[in-house]
Amino acid sequence: MKAASAKQKGRKFQQWVRDILINTLGIDAEDIESRSMGAGGEDIMMAKTARVQFPFSIECKNQQTLNVWKSYKQAEANCGEYEPILFMKRNNQKPLVVVDAEFFVNLFKKGSKDNDTETK
Repeated sequence: MKAASAKQKGRKFQQWVRDILINTLGIDAEDIESRSMGAGGEDIMMAKTARVQFPFSIECKNQQTLNVWKSYKQAEANCGEYEPILFMKRNNQKPLVVVDAEFFVNLFKKGSKDNDTETK
C-alpha cells in the first residue's frame, strides 16, 4: 500500500472514532478533533469538557498487521495524565479497543467512586 493510501485509511478511521464519540456520547463536535496524520501525540484531541465525558487518551491504528503491544506502548507514551486507549481496526473486521486489564476490571469494582456517590 502506498504511503498516501495508508495515511488516508488511518485518517478515515480517526474520523470514525471522532464521529462515534460525538454521536454516542453527545460530545460537542467543536470539542473533539482528529489530529493530522504524522503529527506527534494523541490521535484525537479533546477539549476539557469532552475529557469529562471521555477521560482517555486515544491512539488509532487501521492496519492489516499490527503489533498490539507496540501500539499500546505508543498510546501510553502520549497519554499524559489520561488513561491510554487503543482503537484498532483492519480490513473487513470490527474495530476493537485495547485498555489495561486492571483498569478495565476496576471499572466494575464494587464500592467505586461512582457507586459511593449513588448511595449517598
